Order: sequence, then C-alpha cells, then structure tokens
Amino acid sequence: MNEAADETTRIADAVLAGDRRALARAITLIESTRGDDQARAQALLARLLPETGGSARVGVSGAPGVGKSTFIEAFGLHLIERGHRVAVLAVDPSSKRGGGALLGDKTRMAELAKSEGAFIRPSPAGEILGGVARRTREAMLACEAAGFDDVVVETVGVGQSETAVADMVDTFLLLLAPGGGDELQGIKKGIVELADLIVVNKSDGALADAAGRMQADYRAALGLLRPASSDWTPRVLACSALHGDGVAEVWRAVEDHRAALVPSGGTGRRRARQSRGSMWSEIGDGLVAAFKAHPQVAALAARLEDEVAEGALTPHAAAMRLLEAFRGGDSA
Repeated sequence: MNEAADETTRIADAVLAGDRRALARAITLIESTRGDDQARAQALLARLLPETGGSARVGVSGAPGVGKSTFIEAFGLHLIERGHRVAVLAVDPSSKRGGGALLGDKTRMAELAKSEGAFIRPSPAGEILGGVARRTREAMLACEAAGFDDVVVETVGVGQSETAVADMVDTFLLLLAPGGGDELQGIKKGIVELADLIVVNKSDGALADAAGRMQADYRAALGLLRPASSDWTPRVLACSALHGDGVAEVWRAVEDHRAALVPSGGTGRRRARQSRGSMWSEIGDGLVAAFKAHPQVAALAARLEDEVAEGALTPHAAAMRLLEAFRGGDSA
C-alpha cells in the first residue's frame, strides 16, 4: 500500500472513531476537484459507506433574511440538549466574479459551533444550482460515518430554485418569514410542493400576528395541493428561533414525519430514489466534461458560440453541429 493510500486509511479510521478534525479533512478531500484526490476520496467513501445511513437527514431552505442560520443554531442546540450529535453542512453562495465564498456560518452559529456535540462545515456552492454544493451528498455520508445522529443541510439562500436539497434528505423543511408582502406568493412555486414541513419563523413581537395569519393561509393553501407522499400530509408550524419558541415542536414534527414513513418503507424508497438520481446526475456531469474536452468539439465550439452570439446561427443548430462533431461526423 502506498503512502497516499495509507493516509486515506488513517483518515477513514479516524472518521469512524468520531474525530472531528479527521472529518473536516475527509470532506476537504471529497470536495477537491483534483483527479488524484478524487480517486482517494472514492476509496475513503468506500471504506465509510458500510457505516452510513443511520442519521436523520434534514434539509433547511428559505430566502435570504428568513433566519436560516438562527433557526439551525436553535434547532441544533435543542437536539444536543436531547443527547444528539449534530452535523451542519452549510452552503454559502460563491462569487460570480471571483468564485470565492464568505463561508461565515460558524460566525453566525457561534454558540452551536462551540458545542462538542456539533460539527459545522461551510462549503461554497460553486457553479452548482439548487442551493447545495457539488459534494454535499458525499459530505453527508462522511458525517454519518463519524457517528452524527442528525445531519442538517442549510441551502445557499437564493430563493425558490433551491430544490436540489429535497433530493438528498429525509425531511425537507421550508423556512418562511412574515411581513414579506404577498404571503402566498411561494405557494405558486415548486419548492412549496416539495416541502414536508413549512415553518414560519420570526413569530414574535410585532410580527407575531402576521406570522399567525401566514401560518393559517399556508395551511389552507396546502389543502389544495396533492401531498407528495400518501404517508404524510405536510404541516405548517410557527416558531421564533431567536427566542427558541416552537423549536421543540419542529423537531417533534420531524420525528413524526420519519415515523410516518416507517410502516411503508418510505424512507428507504426515498433514499434509493435519491441515490439512483445522483448516479445519473454524475453520469450527466461526466458526459458534459467529456463532450467539452473532445478535440473536434473544442476546435469548433468557439466559432459556433460567436455565430450564435451574433445571431447568425440558432443555438439548436449550433448544438446539433457540436453533437455531430462529438459523434465523429462532419464538423465543417
């Protein structure tokens, strides 16, 4: 066994022993885009995989300013009080110019970050859409292997397009805040239809009445939608994460959701569907990368892009010519 393989084995063993520093190193390896690191990451995950699957996977989404970090900190601290170990995978938006991210979630969750029972890992979203990072799913598996009872995925906070997290968690929680104008605007969007729980945050002080009305409106509106699962009817709750009010009720709803799926094997089916979808997503990414790297495509793409930009060629026609070049046809 070479030195790199030995180091990968040491990291895996330390992760399985619950070492948080080793877990951080493992996720860094998993997130690396270097070819040699990706090979090591796959070896690492193969070693960890038998010890995964035992956690409650919870996704938290919502628009900027809704209080996701405050809610997750209160939620995590509540779980730790109950004797749980909690991992938070927080995805920060990447700069469109420089590609960097602030990665400030440990600062926004200062109390949770200090707890021995918590692990917080911020990751940049990069160019991935849907509110999650490219390797969030694999990072979640590493957290499970490290013995965390609950894994919370906080999405990037870009609005209604954050649906990718629903394809990697057991319970998808949508956080809303009152006072944003048209309180039922979100009901028109797909993200609401995917939510297992809707939580109206900031239900305190001057916003308490507005939060109560919003909760009632969403309960009525959800009654008009067909539930995503026959095993569960989505619930609408209210809480004040700032003051800790209603957080325990949210966790009980998460437990109720998980319990409702047990008799029919709903969680297992959901995870199996998610894994199959992830496999095909990886294949799609790999095919796009191979397509762009193809010599004939690379030689032709820049010219066709210019023709499309100038209006001399339709995007469809340009795409067909590039596909023909990829298949080995005439690329002239």
